[in-house]
Amino acid sequence: MQRLSTAIAKKIHRGHVLGHDSQIIQTLKPPCDVFISHRGAETKRSIAGLLHNFLSLLGLHPFLDSRSMKPGDKLFDEIDAAIYGCKVGVAVFSPRWGESRFCLHELALLVEAKKRVIPIFCDVKPSQLQVVDDAKHSASDLQRYRRALEEAKNTVGLTFHSSEGDWSKLVRDASDAVIHNLLEAEEENH
Repeated sequence: MQRLSTAIAKKIHRGHVLGHDSQIIQTLKPPCDVFISHRGAETKRSIAGLLHNFLSLLGLHPFLDSRSMKPGDKLFDEIDAAIYGCKVGVAVFSPRWGESRFCLHELALLVEAKKRVIPIFCDVKPSQLQVVDDAKHSASDLQRYRRALEEAKNTVGLTFHSSEGDWSKLVRDASDAVIHNLLEAEEENH
């Protein structure tokens, strides 16, 4: 591994990290088992972060933007690659979720890529969720977002109220749901 790292470092230094060499670097990253979609301002330091930590302790490779990306990464490139590479997605819905273009994009891509999606409704009811039309999205994107949201709202998920809920139980329940869905996805692929 040391020789491989040295060889890659030399190519990076010479500016040759293109084509097949970038594929080598990609293979050094662990695969993404679970993609965690969330509105950072509302859930990064609570359920999304706690779930990422617990799944990591279980030996899984979750993707959480704030923990899986580094300075210089292209947001949509990294996010899209993680979604296409994951087996299961977790969508953490929060009161202002529909205002985030990243959340809307991630959910639409998870649904379009036919990934299993586990919804977690945190401090919001499914019926309260809506896509916010702030005139920044094309009509076709709005349609994609609304279709994906409707599918997620009609999927059995976990409901949590942060003012009265048990965080450790939520993390256990969400982890159990992830593991169950990973096992089912694995069975479907064989």
